Amino acid sequence: MSMRSELGESPRIVGQLLGASGQVEAVARAVRAREIDLAVIAARGTSDHAALYAQYILGARNGLLVAPAAPSLVSLYGAPPRLCNALVIGISQSGKSPDVVAVLAESRRQGALTVAITNDPASELAAAAEYLVELEAGEERAVAATKTYLAEIAVIAMLSAALSGDQKSQDELRAVPAALQAAVEQEAVVIPIAQAWARENRCAVLARGFHYATAREWALKLKELAYVLADPYSAADFQHGPIALITEGFPVLAVATSGPALEGMTELLGRVQNAGARLLVLSDVAALREFGDFVQLPPVPEWLSPLVAIVPAQLFAYHLARARGLDTEAPRNLSKVTLTL
Repeated sequence: MSMRSELGESPRIVGQLLGASGQVEAVARAVRAREIDLAVIAARGTSDHAALYAQYILGARNGLLVAPAAPSLVSLYGAPPRLCNALVIGISQSGKSPDVVAVLAESRRQGALTVAITNDPASELAAAAEYLVELEAGEERAVAATKTYLAEIAVIAMLSAALSGDQKSQDELRAVPAALQAAVEQEAVVIPIAQAWARENRCAVLARGFHYATAREWALKLKELAYVLADPYSAADFQHGPIALITEGFPVLAVATSGPALEGMTELLGRVQNAGARLLVLSDVAALREFGDFVQLPPVPEWLSPLVAIVPAQLFAYHLARARGLDTEAPRNLSKVTLTL
């Protein structure tokens, strides 16, 4: 099974990226030289969730205002915003999405600092940008992206560390491959949980802060692979209306790790549990076992926790699909490369 094989490659791929950080360092030097304080990111699908992670990490750690590019402004409406003073990043595993390429090309025409993050250095996206950061993940055969998403968010974390320029960040990054391996080894815990959830056809997926990207990517994998109507929410937004969905047995998946969001997440999990929800929680905090099914995450600093949390989430989606008798290698109506204008 190529997808399961690719899931297991994450520790090696991230370790490889960390050992070849020259392209990321070059981008960081260019950002500092131009005194940039705005980043705009163009991405679609899974890569859009890497962009969401970038919004939080580059904002919280590096003081950058990060905005989505809204590619349709360029590709459909022909009304590009002024981007000449921005760092403009295009993220695409294939590097072929025409609307993302269009944003990079227009931004470079305006004189913006442009960066392509892609798994294909010969792609249109790579050619459109001034700087290229290769994911170096190798060919991804499975339709649902897994290892390339890990590589994308690893590159974003590396960029944050390079912009910070402190040794502590670099040391914390070097510990990530071992934590990823520990996350992969949680598969034995994940499999029986996925089998027990095989009849669920809907769920809410909750997280906050750095893990909002994790919630969205987890929900996407559940839709792609297991055909579950998975609706992702920021834990804050969930309380502004959608919490009314909770009835006895309603399935809720949550990511809640150590950090400023933990207290609020714990309180919310208590509320939905009291309302009768069926819960599955991914966390590095053992006390959260009390809420229901639980997968222990290896401890890492909060800014890096989305790298390890997504691994058991991907494994859950994979094994849920298999428990439902579905083909994880060929999800219906999907192809590996999606071209949007």
